[in-house]
Amino acid sequence: MHRNTHRIGLGLSAALVSLGLAAQGSDLAGENWIYHQGDSGATRYSTLSQINTSNVAQLERAWTFHTESGRSASAPMVVDSVMYFSAPNGVYALDAVTGEQIWKYAPPVPEGANNAVGFGNVRGAGGAGTALRGPTYWPGNDEAGPRIYSTTTDGLAALDAASGELVFTFGENGIIAGLRPDSPAAFYQNVLITQGGVVEGRGDSVKGWDILTGELLWTFYLKAQPGDPNLELTWLDGSAESDFTPNIWGLFTVDEERGILFVPVEKVGNDYWGAPHPGNNLYSDSLVALDALTGEMIWYQQLVHHDIWDFDIAAAPTLIEVERDGETIPAVVQMNKMSLMFIFNRETGEPIFGMEERPVPQTTVPGEWTSPTQPFPILPEPLARTSITRDELAKVTPEHQAFCERLWDQYNLEPSNMYDPWRADRDIVLFPGAQGGSNWWGAAFNPSLDLIYANVHNAGQWGRVTQRENGSWGKTTPEQGRFWDSAKMWSCSEPPWGELVAVDANTGQIAWRVTLGEFEELTAQGVPPTGTPIIGGAISTAGNVIFIGGTVDGFVRALDARTGEELWRDRLPAPSQGMISTYMGSDGKQYLIVPANGGGYFTRNLNSDEVIAYRLPD
Repeated sequence: MHRNTHRIGLGLSAALVSLGLAAQGSDLAGENWIYHQGDSGATRYSTLSQINTSNVAQLERAWTFHTESGRSASAPMVVDSVMYFSAPNGVYALDAVTGEQIWKYAPPVPEGANNAVGFGNVRGAGGAGTALRGPTYWPGNDEAGPRIYSTTTDGLAALDAASGELVFTFGENGIIAGLRPDSPAAFYQNVLITQGGVVEGRGDSVKGWDILTGELLWTFYLKAQPGDPNLELTWLDGSAESDFTPNIWGLFTVDEERGILFVPVEKVGNDYWGAPHPGNNLYSDSLVALDALTGEMIWYQQLVHHDIWDFDIAAAPTLIEVERDGETIPAVVQMNKMSLMFIFNRETGEPIFGMEERPVPQTTVPGEWTSPTQPFPILPEPLARTSITRDELAKVTPEHQAFCERLWDQYNLEPSNMYDPWRADRDIVLFPGAQGGSNWWGAAFNPSLDLIYANVHNAGQWGRVTQRENGSWGKTTPEQGRFWDSAKMWSCSEPPWGELVAVDANTGQIAWRVTLGEFEELTAQGVPPTGTPIIGGAISTAGNVIFIGGTVDGFVRALDARTGEELWRDRLPAPSQGMISTYMGSDGKQYLIVPANGGGYFTRNLNSDEVIAYRLPD
C-alpha cells in the first residue's frame, strides 16, 4: 500500500439515494444527466426505468441535430431539459425535447486559422474551436448562477448556462488565458479542478481554481517533488533533475461525500523509450487520491512501473461499494489499457481483492531500464487477451488465416506475454496494443445489480524499437500498424475481437461476457459474430438496460444488464465514438442521446456531425 501520512476527515457513514441504493460518492443520474459520466462518481448509471427490457426494442428516433462540425467525445449533459455539449466548432445548448438550438458559443477564429482540432483538445496555436471532451456544467451557488466551463483556443472559458455568454468576472474577461486542458474540468464545493502546466493541453500538474473568480488555489505536481522520498527513489541516475514529467489527459472523479479527488495519471516521456528517466517514475501511471479542497495527496497506487508500452491510465476512476465479509466498503475501480481492473478501498488505497508484484521479462535494448516486477490484481482476471501464440492466429477465413500466418512467419514473430519489452534485434507482437484492451472510456457500475461493466477489444501491436538519428529510440512497425489486416480491421488473433464483460463487484469474479459488434461481411459468410474494435463506453439504467455504441460496425445497441443479451440495435451514420447519456424530458419521456460522430482510430474514415435522440413511441 502507498499512503500519505496526511489524512482528511473521512466520514464512514453512507447517505442513501433514490431506490434505496447506497451512495457511490455522488447523486446518481435520473431526471438529469449532469456529468459526463452520469454522476461525479463516474458510475454512468441512471435511476430511470421508463425504457426497460420489456420495451426497449420499440425505441425510435425523436430528433437529430447537426453540428456542421466534427465529433465530440463526451456524453451530452442534460439539466432541466436543456442539453449542453461541445463540438469542434463550439459549445451548444439545445432544447432536449425538440432538439432545437438555444444558444451556441463559438470562440473567435484567428485570422488565417481553420476549425480543425485534434481529438480531445484544441491543438495548435492557429486552430479555433473547443475541447471535444467537454464542457463541464456547474449548477451554481448562492453567489452565482449555473455556468458552463469549456476549453477553447483562447483558454478555459466560463459561460453563463442560460445565455452562453462569457462570465466576465471569471479569469480575465471570462477566460483563464492559455489553460487548455484535454479533458473536462471537475469541481468540488468552490474548487474548479483542471489539468495544468503545459499551455497547449495536457500538463504536468493538477490545479484547483476558485470556481467563481478563476484564482489559483492549489497545485499538485504529477512528478514527485523535493522533500518527497519518491523523487530520489523512483527517478534514478539524476533523472529527478530532468524536465521529464508525467502528464494527464484522462478524466477526474470526485467523491463528494469524502471530498476526495481521484486522478488517473499518464506515463512520462516517449511512449516506447524510457532510458532518459530510469526508475519507476512516480507518480506516472498511478491512481492518485487528493484532498479536493487543498490538493494534498492522501494515497496513491502505481499500476505500471516505468512505462515503455504506452499503457498509461486515462479512464475515469469509478466509485462503487463492495459488500465483503459483512462489511460495506467504499471502493474505486480503475481500468487501464492492459485490460486489468484494479479495485481499491477509496479511503485507504488498500486493494480489496489483492494485488501482487510479479516478475516480468527485462529489456535488452542498450541503455533502457525496466522494472523487475509489475503490479497485478489477484482479482478480477484480465478482461481481454494479454498474450498470443502462433496457434492462436485467426482462422475466420482461409484468406485471413494465410494473411496472419504470413505476417508471423515473414517477420519471425514469437509468442509473447504482457510486459514483454520491445526489442531492437527482432519484431515482437504484444497484446493488448497501445490502444489497449480498454482505454479512456473505462468502466460503468450498476448498483442495483452490483455489476461492473467494461468493454474491451483485442487489437495487438507489433514491431521493434530502432535508434533515431538524434540517438533516441522509437517503435517501428514494418506494415499494417497493428497486428491486423488494416484494410478490414480484422485482428490476427482468434475472435472474439470485441467484448462486453460484467464483473461481480462483491467477489471480483467475472459474471458474464458477451461478444460485442460484428463485421457483416463475415456474418454473411456464416462466421459467428466476431466482435469489433471499440471506442466509447457503456451506460446502464434501473430498467436493467445497457446502452453502448463505440463498435466500428456503426450500431448503437441495448443489452440486458443482467445477462448481456442483445435486445435492440440501430444503425448510425457513423460509429458513436464517445459516450451516451439518458434523461427525463419535460414532456415526461425518457430519452437516449447518441453522438453519432465517427472519427478516431478505428472508424474506417466514417465521420458524421449528428447528435441523435431516441425515445419510446407515443
